[in-house]
Amino acid sequence: MHAFNYHRPSSVNDAAALAAKQAEGKLLAGGQSLVQAMKLRLASPSDLIDLGAIGDLKGIKVDGGSVSIGAMTRHAEVAGSAEVKKAIPALAYLASQIGDRQVRNMGTLGGSLANADPAADYPAAVLGLGATVVTNKRKIAADDFFKGLYETALQPGEIITQVSFPAPKRAAYVKFKNPASRFAIVGVFVADTGKGVRVAVTGAGPSVFRVADMEKALGAKFAPDAVAGIKVKADGLNTDLHASAEYRAHLVTVMAKRAVEAALK
Repeated sequence: MHAFNYHRPSSVNDAAALAAKQAEGKLLAGGQSLVQAMKLRLASPSDLIDLGAIGDLKGIKVDGGSVSIGAMTRHAEVAGSAEVKKAIPALAYLASQIGDRQVRNMGTLGGSLANADPAADYPAAVLGLGATVVTNKRKIAADDFFKGLYETALQPGEIITQVSFPAPKRAAYVKFKNPASRFAIVGVFVADTGKGVRVAVTGAGPSVFRVADMEKALGAKFAPDAVAGIKVKADGLNTDLHASAEYRAHLVTVMAKRAVEAALK
């Protein structure tokens, strides 16, 4: 690990000011990805700006038909929240399936989204529920947030402050996980919003994506057999030592069917 300067600001404004001054600096949330990259010398920021002391970035609030979660809220807090379990049980379940106990107690919602790992779980919930990512500068719709492999719409120095999730009529998340890391080889989040159906897939491609054919079929008939015959093209999907693109394409249909089944229970 290379040497770096450490900062622990007490407000979002102070963090943003530090980020603006340090062109080679990095914002530190839960550290579950960045610190590991630094240990392997895959990342060597000049400065670490720790967001852990900013109280305004933490907490869960349910207001009407939406659930707002602070960017520095831990996965374990989301998983164990009675409010989230009542309003969006699929979101609480998804959080409970992230990594292991240590990761869930250190990792944060905002850190996961800013990192945009192609196999992370939270992007599927954000895109599947049509959430809004709120930063210190603006509000970004889920459909506009994820841009590609480890790439988001965030600008340099822009800080996620919270995410607003609209409560769906019904929803579920199912993933085929890597047995070691518990990252999603393929994960599918299905949500019936009452105004339409959204199907978001993580783990299969370079970035989370929606499946329009499945959304249309489920909009007409919200049942497992509605997606059973829909195949996703393998072109552009990930191939690695865990699964080929063709296998991942097959898993998308299987996981989507299981997610619909779970949403109907």
